Amino acid sequence: MSTVNGGISFWYAQEGAPAPREPLPGDITADVCIVGGGYTGLWTAYYLKKAVPFLNITVLEAKFCGYGASGRNGGWLYNGIAGRDRYAKLHGHEAAVRLQHAMNATVTEVVDVCEQEKIDADLHQGGVLEVALSPSQLARLKAFHAAEVDFGETDRELYGARETAERIRVAGAVGSSWSPHGARLHPVKLVQGLADAVEALGVTIHESTPVTEIKPKHALTPYGTVRAPYVLRCTEGFTASLAGQRRTWLPMNSSMIATEPLSDEQWASIGWDGRETLGDMAHAYMYAQRTADGRIALGGRGVPYRFGSKTDNDGRTQPQTIEALREILVRFFPQLAGVRVDHAWSGVLGVPRDWCATVTLDRSTGLGWAGGYVGSGVATANLAARTLRDLIQQDSGQSGPTDLTALPWVNHKVRKWEPEPLRWLGVQTMYAAFRGADRREATGHTARTDRVAVVANRLSGR
Repeated sequence: MSTVNGGISFWYAQEGAPAPREPLPGDITADVCIVGGGYTGLWTAYYLKKAVPFLNITVLEAKFCGYGASGRNGGWLYNGIAGRDRYAKLHGHEAAVRLQHAMNATVTEVVDVCEQEKIDADLHQGGVLEVALSPSQLARLKAFHAAEVDFGETDRELYGARETAERIRVAGAVGSSWSPHGARLHPVKLVQGLADAVEALGVTIHESTPVTEIKPKHALTPYGTVRAPYVLRCTEGFTASLAGQRRTWLPMNSSMIATEPLSDEQWASIGWDGRETLGDMAHAYMYAQRTADGRIALGGRGVPYRFGSKTDNDGRTQPQTIEALREILVRFFPQLAGVRVDHAWSGVLGVPRDWCATVTLDRSTGLGWAGGYVGSGVATANLAARTLRDLIQQDSGQSGPTDLTALPWVNHKVRKWEPEPLRWLGVQTMYAAFRGADRREATGHTARTDRVAVVANRLSGR
């Protein structure tokens, strides 16, 4: 059996493509128009409708709900948020601590809503284990662990090589850091369950309806225009396809593989009984989960960016990327050298120029947006949605400021990415530098981070 490449993702191979919803029937009006049927758009519709049941909310989706990153990600529901350190510099340490506490609570929020709405998303709260595989990675791991504790995650635990192996036997792991604020899930089961819950509340979803341009109080599509006082852009890695947004967020590629189901003997040799999500401290890092049906789903960057902010064709990825991810799998677990890779796929995530996730509502125009999650969107999208809800309620006079509207990522302004070919050259150079640094650190004997990686991080704003 050969590896299936594309077909949106392995998660859709399991669940099958959803039955299509009707496209926009023509010009309509709404109270709120949400552009994008992924996690951000659906969670926003959910919380707005729950808060104000009489609102007329329309969601517009170019393909089908969960076609983008929400149906292709690694299934990491965890408390990481892009840009926290920068927000600490801009707004002070305590503001960033409040943001981190909000993210910690978001993991529990998603779990609770899934229980309330009876969404079976294969959730397992095993936490997040991030491992170090070299002296330099170990030094970064300890610094990372200390920073997380400093930002209020006092229930995080630091492990040596033996304690790490007791959780997951990663070959060559010299240490790890574990956070309880994480869970494994099935991305498509979550997005489809959420879409069903939103419709049950009375929200209208129109699929196969690409929005070509967003203007104040207008969302333009080939089928008609939706007019609404509030128009919310929730398009993450596909933002560049909208008129005037090509340089707003860079669509960064991330690719994944899923193995065949492993045998009981193979799992016994690996451990992983806690079903933690698994990551490492490399510059071009990996991420993985033990799926509910006994596979390993593992991802990494692959070819990081396509010229002109182009996106993939239904999740197909390059053969060399599949091979590179398989090499990571075997490096971590040498006993799996003969295991078959059943599926490979890719998707795009949104990367702002300063690598900071943001939530914004322009009160003068009614335009709002959320995203730029840089790969941490499964949980962050939920916090963003609740924040958009509060911002709209505040703007419409239904409530005052809340703890969420006071978080430092609200209304953060980001400069645009450079025009081509500078954008393409910059990203390719950055990831070449990171991969080279990882190779040198893997064979080196110093605890220092590779100097090329330090410079690349500084120049990229990462």
